[in-house]
Amino acid sequence: MTSNTNTRQTDEKTTVIEADPDVPTVRIVREFDAPRELVWRAHVEPELVAQWMGPHSIGMDIDVWDLRTGGEYRYTATRDGEEVAHFYGAVHRVEEHEKIVQTFGFEEMPEAVSLDTLFFHEMPGGRTRLEALSVVYDFESRAGMLASGMEVGVNEGYDALDDLLAGLQEPGA
Repeated sequence: MTSNTNTRQTDEKTTVIEADPDVPTVRIVREFDAPRELVWRAHVEPELVAQWMGPHSIGMDIDVWDLRTGGEYRYTATRDGEEVAHFYGAVHRVEEHEKIVQTFGFEEMPEAVSLDTLFFHEMPGGRTRLEALSVVYDFESRAGMLASGMEVGVNEGYDALDDLLAGLQEPGA
């Protein structure tokens, strides 16, 4: 049983964001019209990540993006040239084209560190289903995460990822 389920549909795309009432988790599911290897690349190559992640009004300055088992990442969100948020994490496990396990930290809310697992599922017709599960320490931390504007960032980011993936699949891309 889940509560706090937000579903947003744009065109034929649906993003599901669910908060379990019994466990402090957030589950996000989204399908993409692109092969799994391409969706994977868009998550691990920093020059691609910077083009789609987060809300449209926010830019991304990547300091470190080392997505391998034992790696780390750190980036700064910017708006109109000003730093507005800082994110960082440790990469615990990477199984190429399959799974990424990492921590996700937000310097402005240090108590709300999550352990995130991203699953990349290959689907028929060259499509991919991305499932992300975030586990936080307590319900208060999860509430803060949900109230932070995460839903806007996820939805706008995935819309931008759709556009990026379409462009990468064009001949000569």
